[in-house]
Order: sequence, then C-alpha cells, then structure tokens
Amino acid sequence: MLRIIIFAFALLIDPAITAAAEMPGCSQLSDLSADCLRWAAVRKKPLNPAHNEESCRSYGTNFFEAVTTRQAASFCRDSIDRQRTLELLDSEINAFNDLIARQCSGTSNESF
Repeated sequence: MLRIIIFAFALLIDPAITAAAEMPGCSQLSDLSADCLRWAAVRKKPLNPAHNEESCRSYGTNFFEAVTTRQAASFCRDSIDRQRTLELLDSEINAFNDLIARQCSGTSNESF
C-alpha cells in the first residue's frame, strides 16, 4: 500500500518538476559558461572606428541575448543556483550596457 501511495505521489510531482525544465529557453542555460566566455571575448575585442556601427550592433545583439538568457534563468533555475546565475547574468548585462553607453552614444542604434 505504501508503494502505491509513493508511486501516486511521484506521478503528481513529476509534471511540476519537469514543467520548468521544458520551458522554452531552459535548455540554453546549459551552455551558460560558453555564453559568458563568448560575451567576454566580444567585449574585449578592440573597437575599430571604421566598424563602429557594426561593433555597436554586435554589442546590442549580445546585450539582448544576455537579457533573454536572464529571463529564462529566472524561471528555470532552483533557488541557490538561480541566485548565482542571475548575479552572473546581471554583471554581463551591466557590462554590455556600460560598453554601449561609452562606445555607441551618437551612432545610429536603429538596428537594436
């Protein structure tokens, strides 16, 4: 009888656990380390004045990607891991925001 109750309880809990994992965007969080490395490389790339608009477009695209990833992380991660992930993504977002403010003010930002 106890096994039946445990089995029934497991069936009731399983959809709630897997619901967050199946949300769109949750699978992209598994590559968060690679994303952070790529974002760091984009920010460290020297700014070429001849390609300023292209660089600013890249900063904007990466900023948007970081914000989208943060939104997914806010729904997909558990409490301790979630807080650490959100803090990491907030620092990435702030870094891109600062870079855009410094390097891209005065350029055409219509492509964002």
